Amino acid sequence: MAGSSLEDTLAAIGYVKVIVTMKDRASAAATSEIAMQDHFIAPDTAQTQSLVAAATRSAGRQIRGAESLAERRVRIYPNLGLAVGSVDASGLVSLQADPQVGKVDKAPEISLIKPVEARPIKTGVGPTWGIKRLNVERLWQAGFTGQGVVVGHLDTGVDGKHPALAGAIKKFAEFDLAGDQVPNAPARDSGVHGTHTAGTIVGRPVSKGRFGVAPDAQLASAMVIERGQVIERILAGMDWVIGEGARVLSMSLGLRGFTPAFQSVIDALRAANVLPVIASGNEGPRTSRSPGNYANVLSIGAIDVHDVVPDFSSSQSFNRAISPLCPAIVAPGVAITSCVPGKKYETMNGTSMATPHVAGLAALLLQARPTATADQLEAAIIGSCARPEAMEEARANHGVPDAVRAYELLTGSQLPAAQVSVAPRRRTPAKKRSARGRSSSHPPRSVAKKMARRPKVAASRRPARKKSPSKRRPA
Repeated sequence: MAGSSLEDTLAAIGYVKVIVTMKDRASAAATSEIAMQDHFIAPDTAQTQSLVAAATRSAGRQIRGAESLAERRVRIYPNLGLAVGSVDASGLVSLQADPQVGKVDKAPEISLIKPVEARPIKTGVGPTWGIKRLNVERLWQAGFTGQGVVVGHLDTGVDGKHPALAGAIKKFAEFDLAGDQVPNAPARDSGVHGTHTAGTIVGRPVSKGRFGVAPDAQLASAMVIERGQVIERILAGMDWVIGEGARVLSMSLGLRGFTPAFQSVIDALRAANVLPVIASGNEGPRTSRSPGNYANVLSIGAIDVHDVVPDFSSSQSFNRAISPLCPAIVAPGVAITSCVPGKKYETMNGTSMATPHVAGLAALLLQARPTATADQLEAAIIGSCARPEAMEEARANHGVPDAVRAYELLTGSQLPAAQVSVAPRRRTPAKKRSARGRSSSHPPRSVAKKMARRPKVAASRRPARKKSPSKRRPA
């Protein structure tokens, strides 16, 4: 049923954009846009022309004209089982009466959760503190690096030319301001945020260090924010990553406050066996963002190197029996090093930086148990968490995950021993062996034999050594 916000919008402007949840995904795949379009109204022609012009300037190419966009009243996303379009009052009534329709919600407009601070780095680093804090290196040593796992990534895009992401991008899709996929678009970033979060998930080792949690996993990355028809762009990206076989979806975006309008989208992801890993927001205590504050997402807050939840990390309590506290867990999100466009590197702060850490961890676990469901994966990550005494439950909920413990919970077995190849010992030449194998107080064996054959001289019969005149150093 439509909520009051939907009705308020109808009263204010005469129409409202809605997300339609079909009763099942099969019916969405079988239903054509033409069959559904009678419920919806055509967009305003003048506004559509402006949108086309803006999309053309942004994409640097000619997109479909205003006429074709004006004729397209509804979009169907078959992998999600959803449809999006604008309705007036009569269209809403007919839509709700359609036997194929499950429910109708007002479409929200969500935005990027931007970093709190960003700084360029000049010196190299080893495995970042975030990787060490989550105990990820132990999974690497046992052979789990995310190989064969595809992680969905919805953001500002990704710089496909960055050396830290060489071979890491399985597929890339750019959705323009009108919500249409740009044919044959090269992997690019419209900002810096997407490349940074992508690097934390799948960054390959480079001279600046190791910051990718799953360095052998691959990304299905889509440019979906910001500006333009954001809801169409994001839904198109979600539908696309499911089609690309992603099992985990990393999103650092949301709508400030709580709105149930995106619940149908998250439900669709869970039905497709995809684990949504979503940032809680950067607005501090008693705040959160949707859909990061839903009960059926793995919502992520931030911690710093001292296990302190920073002031910017969002947290909020909800009046519900299941998962009443957001975020579900916390992860490293302060002074996080990763790559940015232009072959550069920066440290950033934010729950946007914490989220890809957990998405990368999920990829490692999926390599260990490819048949795990999204529910099992989520349960293992949450079950592995510990919360230090100084860390408040209201701010950190379950606490910080541990990669080894999560592996054990998911697989039911102990982590294998580290796969460290030991090179065979080389025989040292005899001349060098004495120096390496004996202390300086023991002569080589050949010299010892000669010394043994010499007659021993009593100490009393040994000639006394002449003392050399002392040489004084100048003062």
